Amino acid sequence: MKEIESKTKPACDFDLWVISVLGKDRPGIIRDLLEAPAKMMVNIVDLDQRILQGLFVMSMVADFGKATATPKELESRLQKLAVDLGVEFSFLPLEQYRGKRRGGKNLQVVTILARDRVGIIYDVASLAAKRGINIEKALVTARGELISIEFVMDFGAVDAEKLREELKTECEKLGLDVVMQDLDKSAKEKRLIVFDMDSTIVDFETINQMAQFVGVDREVEEITERAMNGELDFEEALRSRVRLLKGTPIGALEEIAKNIQLTPGSEELIHHLKQVGYKTALISGGFTYFTDILKERLGFDYTFANVLEIKGGVLTGEIEGEIIDAAAKGRIVNDLARLEGISPDSVVAVGDGANDCLMIQNAGLGVAFNAKDILKKVSDGSLSKENLIGLLNVLGLADKGAELL
Repeated sequence: MKEIESKTKPACDFDLWVISVLGKDRPGIIRDLLEAPAKMMVNIVDLDQRILQGLFVMSMVADFGKATATPKELESRLQKLAVDLGVEFSFLPLEQYRGKRRGGKNLQVVTILARDRVGIIYDVASLAAKRGINIEKALVTARGELISIEFVMDFGAVDAEKLREELKTECEKLGLDVVMQDLDKSAKEKRLIVFDMDSTIVDFETINQMAQFVGVDREVEEITERAMNGELDFEEALRSRVRLLKGTPIGALEEIAKNIQLTPGSEELIHHLKQVGYKTALISGGFTYFTDILKERLGFDYTFANVLEIKGGVLTGEIEGEIIDAAAKGRIVNDLARLEGISPDSVVAVGDGANDCLMIQNAGLGVAFNAKDILKKVSDGSLSKENLIGLLNVLGLADKGAELL
């Protein structure tokens, strides 16, 4: 896609015409199309051009305020060239067709991710229309079974937060993942991405796996679930679970680490993020024993987690040092931003439970992954378990050497 925006003063609407072109793509076609307007002193003040399935599509806004020809004369000239150029033209006066909306604009980038099916774009457009949201732009990218649709939507002068929540809820009912960002904030380059570990990068809760070795898995899983839903204080829940693990041999941790199962798409995602220059971090309420292994395996730049106390080759049931809870996760996001010399708006955070709320809120873009409702409410959107790799689309990286699953 190529876009050109004029930096000159806006023209009178009556001087502005929309010229649309559809035809066969070939090298030099833009030059050939713009030659006649240039010679007739017609100023192109806006242009959007792209290739769709091998078809050349271009729309431009032409200012005839200082032109040496009328719109009709230029149209006549271009129509004579149409056959030779292999294209079709249409001319429309902008004033007659320009959409008008009351109040100021509130532009949001809304990214939809889903397994491809008929009617997805219609479904989202219907949700927007029902709420008076104007769709200003839509771009579809398909990779295998996964489809990504990026909309630029104008929420207008209404309660944007309420509309965001309604759209997230309705899209989830339709089985669609959705992430929403303010247009200005989305334009800021993202440089650092932080992940939770358990049930995000790793496809299980490591503490639950440890509990199986000492036969307390039922008790630990119950506490884990309540903590992730925000029903229990995280530090209290963590210390209670670790006490239940007292006496667990170090060999149990070694066995879990040997068979650690990554979430589908996580390895490819980290690989591509690092390829395009992102710094990556793992901020976990789990344990350093596993984050250290993942740092070596996946190449994380930073890892933070809790330290299990081990004496005589077994767990003592205690934790050494500071607990990595929700407050610590939120603080670490800010600390990393300062360390990297970037704004928190340039940070992306991905997590799944209540312990990730502050981490998500402190980042410029916060994504809930296969998450509990408590986290979805404070996030910019959510991705389901099979769509973690779709984060590349949300970040605008899907076409930078990344093959989506």
